[in-house]
Amino acid sequence: MSKAIITVVGKDTVGIIAKVCTYLAENQINILDISQTIVQGYFNMMMIVDISNMAKPFGETADDLAAVGEAMGVKVKIQREEIFTKMHRI
Repeated sequence: MSKAIITVVGKDTVGIIAKVCTYLAENQINILDISQTIVQGYFNMMMIVDISNMAKPFGETADDLAAVGEAMGVKVKIQREEIFTKMHRI
């Protein structure tokens, strides 16, 4: 299984989770785990997803997710799990 980490950060608005999840479902990206919080009006979500059957190349998916976020006024980023893990090592 190939995994990736998706983060979503920004001012809370209606439909953030729905729009991100709709994109993922349409592109055969399975959500394995999800955590989200809202602190004083700011939305923060982290997802672990399975990209083994992803419909598009990784770079195109990253660009698409960034565009989905931009349309809502939030930042959406996707990183391969191995890169995320190496960047966040203590």
